[in-house]
Amino acid sequence: MNILFWLIVSTLVLTAFLFILPAFWRKHLIAPADLDQENIKVAKLRLEELKESKALGALSETAYEEQLADLELALSDDLDIKNPTQTLTNQGRWAVYVVIVFLPLLATGLYFLLGNYPAVSHTAEMSADPERAKVAEISKMVNRLADKMKTNPEDGQGWLMLGRSYRALEQYPKAAEALANAYRILGDQPTVMLLYADALANVNDKSLEGKPADLVFKALSIEPNNLEALWLGGMARAQQGESAKATELWKKLEGLLPPDSDAQKQITGLLEQLAAESAVAPVNQKSTQTTATVNADLTVDVSLASELKNKVKPSDTVFIYAQAVSGPKMPLAIVRKQVSELPVSVTLNDTMAMTPAMKLSSFPQVKLLARISASGNAMPQAGDLIGSIESVALSDKTKHKIVINGAVK
Repeated sequence: MNILFWLIVSTLVLTAFLFILPAFWRKHLIAPADLDQENIKVAKLRLEELKESKALGALSETAYEEQLADLELALSDDLDIKNPTQTLTNQGRWAVYVVIVFLPLLATGLYFLLGNYPAVSHTAEMSADPERAKVAEISKMVNRLADKMKTNPEDGQGWLMLGRSYRALEQYPKAAEALANAYRILGDQPTVMLLYADALANVNDKSLEGKPADLVFKALSIEPNNLEALWLGGMARAQQGESAKATELWKKLEGLLPPDSDAQKQITGLLEQLAAESAVAPVNQKSTQTTATVNADLTVDVSLASELKNKVKPSDTVFIYAQAVSGPKMPLAIVRKQVSELPVSVTLNDTMAMTPAMKLSSFPQVKLLARISASGNAMPQAGDLIGSIESVALSDKTKHKIVINGAVK
């Protein structure tokens, strides 16, 4: 419960009491009218009327004398009545106790019964972190959409929107389930198939093998120039060890992307990496079949500098990976963790390669990196926190310690 909220409410109630209670508490003076003066005043008016009637001849002298005598007698009787004394009364003081005790209790009870008191708590939406507030708001909207889909399960577009939303929140199992429903209802639409394939791949540690690859190549047959399909198709071929087919798809993608864009540069780097494979693979086949393959693993301890802990959230993504010292920057082995798991120790090996052609065992020297991404984007972005070891020999089996203490610029 928000303490500030109750302080404000209490202040307002006390202020109201200062205006209301004095009126109830004061003794009220009852000041009766002076009856003698009133009776005399009335008698004078009546006497004037009698005199006027006599002057006009409406009353005879005898009648005038009789009514005058009656008036004097009545006034004498009225003047003998004693005036009531002035009194003080405490009437109304009982209302003070009602106002002070009963009304606050009644209002508080009704508020707890009918109000939404959790709404005044310090939640993520009210925190000083705008990014966290944004994520919390999106999560609320996604939950409302998910509830809506339970009552309208044949709404294909609704499932598609829900799948996209879960994907943005990196809740890939839920995204895959929602997109499976969208695909069932909407059919072979490339956009739906590619989103579904990507969600399935993320659930399966980025592997496109099996159904994800089938969906990608089916979408590619419908839209040969679909950029997303070309990218995922090339990745699927590379993961299958079909470097030539991957190169063909990515070269086509490279030509469709805007010149000098970040996306085109990334594809160019991947193509260079695939080209380097043909030179590295024969050597690798001879040397690593004996000792190098057996020793193709590196142990890395990752921690976060204490001065940067207030700049990250526990749910932020941590990428721990190895790169070639020179050449393309595609990870040779990669592990994904969260800030809440730091400090953490991981072992990088060939099973964590993104493509079979470019593995840790292919390079005698590698660069080790650990990067924190608030967005969860695999590509480094300005503001990401990072730590690295510039060169490590694959034969070095000591624990390699990385401290995340810098920022990507």
